[in-house]
Amino acid sequence: MLCPIFYDFALASVIDEFDKLQQWAEIIRQKSAIQPQLGLIAGTGLGNFVDEALAFQSEVNYHELPGFPISTVESHSGKFVFGHWHGVPLMVMKGRFHYYEGYKLQEVTLPIRLMKLLGVEKLMITNAAGGLNTSFQLGDLMLITDHINLLPGNPLIGKNDIRFGSRFPDMSQPYHIDWYDQAFEKAKNLNIPVQKGVYVAVPGPSLETRAEYRFLRLIGADAVGMSTVPEVIVARHMGMKVLAVSVITDLCNPDLLEVLTLEQVLETAQNAEPKLTTLLGAMLLV
Repeated sequence: MLCPIFYDFALASVIDEFDKLQQWAEIIRQKSAIQPQLGLIAGTGLGNFVDEALAFQSEVNYHELPGFPISTVESHSGKFVFGHWHGVPLMVMKGRFHYYEGYKLQEVTLPIRLMKLLGVEKLMITNAAGGLNTSFQLGDLMLITDHINLLPGNPLIGKNDIRFGSRFPDMSQPYHIDWYDQAFEKAKNLNIPVQKGVYVAVPGPSLETRAEYRFLRLIGADAVGMSTVPEVIVARHMGMKVLAVSVITDLCNPDLLEVLTLEQVLETAQNAEPKLTTLLGAMLLV
């Protein structure tokens, strides 16, 4: 008599993901001798830091990792860069993934899990964001103190693999308070004005309506964007310390709203790049 075989597809998916990450990590180790301690997601405004400031660079393009997601946003390249900043071994993600590109949130956050497997314990994240706080100016830097997740889901939904982290990770302090305080003090010493506030993540890719901006301000958000929160959730799930900075590339006052283009966002980000590079360069040494 044949016994029925029951197969747990959800559990198999978790195991396959861990094995896949291990395979990608091994490919990277064969291409780069650098063992990173700190990870950086280079959002809009960090191009020169990655391209010019890092010493002993090596690169791994996403397409060299079989089955790895590919960034489809025109302003995002798709590669990991490895190097040293004043002796600190660093792994930089140039070109992140977004929910609006059609990726699942679990796929969006695969690079964070890969960073952890390669040795990263501290993660810096940058992004371009719309300023909801009426005191913000174009080009301001905002240290993220907390966030609101309005994405349609959570990257931890599904079977939990204890090798990644606990089933219910605490999120009372998603952004490391000591690291944040040090960043604020560094900015002050460097004469770099910084804002602080709550970041809200929305699905995109369309920008928000006037009514939606009013709603986001009402629930306590200071800046709005389409990334960062899933990465932070997974980083905390894996026990990584997180610091995140937004570049305010447009102002979202519903009473003074104007048509916005990608070119305007990129121009504002590029103008803010020197102070962002200076601040994060200093924070890498903390």
